[in-house]
Amino acid sequence: MRRVEARHLHPDAVAVALDRFAWAFRQPGRYLTGPGESPGIEVEDGRDDLEVALRHLPRGARADLGRLVERIDAEFERRTLPDPGWACEWTAGRWWWWRIRER
Repeated sequence: MRRVEARHLHPDAVAVALDRFAWAFRQPGRYLTGPGESPGIEVEDGRDDLEVALRHLPRGARADLGRLVERIDAEFERRTLPDPGWACEWTAGRWWWWRIRER
């Protein structure tokens, strides 16, 4: 897992993160399985980028992106299962890393 600061987000990081979720949510079935992804391209990494963007955007843009993120979070939570045994210090406050995508 990579920690990303706002100054390290590439210019299209938000668009790429949104595309990752759009791709994942188009996959059939109730549960997200992931395509054998490599580090840095998991949807959870995209969610990290969205969180960084939310912390640094101006109020109006933050509100707009926040509404999209709320919908993403609801769908991601619906299509994953809790994994309470996996949480660790670097996932603190980032519930999306505490989910199991495979059944």
